[in-house]
Amino acid sequence: MGTAADAVLTFRDATDADVDALVELIESAYRGESSRAGWTTEADILHGQRTDPEGVREVVKAPDSRLITVESEGRIVACCQLERRGAHAYFGMFAVSPALQGAGLGRTVIAEAERQAREGWGVTEMHMTVITVREDLIAWYERRGYRRTGRTTPFPYDDERFGIPQRDDLEFELLVKELA
Repeated sequence: MGTAADAVLTFRDATDADVDALVELIESAYRGESSRAGWTTEADILHGQRTDPEGVREVVKAPDSRLITVESEGRIVACCQLERRGAHAYFGMFAVSPALQGAGLGRTVIAEAERQAREGWGVTEMHMTVITVREDLIAWYERRGYRRTGRTTPFPYDDERFGIPQRDDLEFELLVKELA
């Protein structure tokens, strides 16, 4: 496969049959040694899992939620969650294969997710939460038009389904982008 810019991408909603492949993709993008091949790794701040089959299946099945699956040459290379929340959409569970990071695929996926949320649901804003110590990731989202709100929520330290924290200063910040 060439660069993300010249790859033929297929965007579709995930199904139950995709759950295991999606868990593997998400884990590879954020946790463990495989995540270090890309720049989105959280391996230094969180150990353990990023998600599990039950968590992915919940997103696939939830009303007003979609897990967009991105394929290239017959394999899943990226995904993201869109959830309608009134006048805005929530963007989450975003993962790009570590081997393909840095080639424009992430920009393409987020732009398509924004388009689908705006045109399909008529929402005017996209919201997401990012761990505040992930300054490089926040800067990437800011370059895509997201703004920091200063509104934070605590990291769920008592729930290992989200990982095992390696530091005690983790929290999420809400980022928002106008889609109108």
